Amino acid sequence: MDATGTHPLSVSDLNHQARQMLERGFGDCWVEGEISGLARPASGHIYFSLKDARAQLKCAFFRNRASLSRTPLKDGDRIKVRGRVSIFEPRGDYQLIVDAVQPSGEGELMAAYERLKRQLSAEGVFANARPLPYPPRHLALITSPTGAAIRDVLAVLQARWPMVHVSVFPSPVQGREAPPALIRALALINRQVKANRQARYESARQDAERSATEPFDAILITRGGGSLEDLWAFNDEHLVRAIFHSTLPVMAAIGHEVDTTLAEFAADVRAPTPSAAAERLVPDRRDLEATLSQQRRRLLQAWRGRFNAESQRLDHLRARLRHPGERLAQQRQHLAGLDRRLQLAMQQRLQRERQRLEAATRRFTLHDPSRTLRQSRERVDQLTQRLESAQQRQLQRERQRLEGVARELNAVSPLAVLGRGYSILQDDDGQVVRAASQTQPGQMLTARLGEGRLKLEVKRRLKR
Repeated sequence: MDATGTHPLSVSDLNHQARQMLERGFGDCWVEGEISGLARPASGHIYFSLKDARAQLKCAFFRNRASLSRTPLKDGDRIKVRGRVSIFEPRGDYQLIVDAVQPSGEGELMAAYERLKRQLSAEGVFANARPLPYPPRHLALITSPTGAAIRDVLAVLQARWPMVHVSVFPSPVQGREAPPALIRALALINRQVKANRQARYESARQDAERSATEPFDAILITRGGGSLEDLWAFNDEHLVRAIFHSTLPVMAAIGHEVDTTLAEFAADVRAPTPSAAAERLVPDRRDLEATLSQQRRRLLQAWRGRFNAESQRLDHLRARLRHPGERLAQQRQHLAGLDRRLQLAMQQRLQRERQRLEAATRRFTLHDPSRTLRQSRERVDQLTQRLESAQQRQLQRERQRLEGVARELNAVSPLAVLGRGYSILQDDDGQVVRAASQTQPGQMLTARLGEGRLKLEVKRRLKR
């Protein structure tokens, strides 16, 4: 709407548009200054101004966020606040909506954080690095039942790997009551795992057919982002030690990627966000389906390629076939070679057996093993008979195979066709005459019959 023309903005519209522009333009920001004019009305909200040497900024710290803050506020304190720039439309007041407060400088929380971090690191509490099962069959999820983290995790797990079973252990994730509740959830999960393992041990001792199954095989403890105060519950020393002593491996995903709590250092695996944790826990079934489809296509292509190659090889072998007699001669020659090799192999085998028998006889002569010697001789005789019988059977099979091949070749031989009354005409160069147009009157041709040949002279060519 044009504010300079005939359609001016109302005050409400101007304040509303200004608020939207400020909130979109700045987003979240940190501001540092000195508290002035601190007010705590009965509503539970806190109002104050931040000032420096040249300016001041009105701030509103609403009750739902102020109740979570551990930083005491009083006039004259220098603090850092995080919030979003906005306008209180009814009065047109420019202000900062505060989300979190920290003492200026390093701050008490950060100092306590660093002290505890150094202490726990020296004790080895951050040394866990057990691998998580991939994918887990039954995941224990510890988080707030109403936060965005549980929705993100469950949505990602359902989309990527719906086969995983998830049991949610609800717990507050910020405030004073959060650390004891988180510790109780961890203890409950580990007690169930230990009880199950003991039951499985007792079942194995009694040789029962069924054994207990593991109720959980991994733990995910997570929450969404927030300020240092919002995430402070995950820097609790008792919670950190409970994670370190957990029977099951623990993955922690607390806040955003830039947030790092002591609980994440104690966990076996850390993920930058709840969604990233879910992605690292399970594979993407769509990727597996795509891989399977790709492998199926590759297998089909390989099969088609092999089929085409074998078809071409068969065509090549067919093209190499010149005359059935040649193939028959090759088969006879191959069979003769096999017969010679078989005879030689049997002779060598028989010679080796005889040599072994002679060696055994010599070894046992000193001990007069007459019974063993007779049994060995009988065994050699039996082997000799079986070998000779096998030789005869092999020769018989080869002869039958040769006769079958000969019958097949005779069935497709062009000589058999000639025997039925047909003939083959050839010119003086030995080329086969397939059409009358290939001849000239007076030309001499040779006719090959089923029995013998004829010399013919072309008198004239007929049209039909």
